[in-house]
Amino acid sequence: MSDEHRGGCLCGAIRFRTKGALRGVLFCHCSQCRRQTGHFYAATDCAVDDVQIEGTEHLTWYRASDMARRGFCATCGSALFWHSDGSERISILAGSFDQPSGLKGSEHIFVADKGDYYEIEDGLPQR
Repeated sequence: MSDEHRGGCLCGAIRFRTKGALRGVLFCHCSQCRRQTGHFYAATDCAVDDVQIEGTEHLTWYRASDMARRGFCATCGSALFWHSDGSERISILAGSFDQPSGLKGSEHIFVADKGDYYEIEDGLPQR
């Protein structure tokens, strides 16, 4: 996988560039992620210092819990980021990357909270 990736929101008001290796894609099935996206989160991550964001005036942060915030485009509503308080890493939604992304799934989390309308059958680890 390349050491630089680019992506952005649906309307293009926010663009970002990452450098360095990205984590494999985590699929989060918690109720907050499902409600924000309409399905489940699919996100990779990188060091906060390794992401450059353009169009930050369009970036809105929503605190859905007392431990993290979610970043989205205020213009088009695209979910883009998840950042845990005090963490040196930031999650970036996999679907927001330009193609080809080279990303691969790694595991599912919060599977006990998954929606009742789908099954997880890809063979990846589940927690």
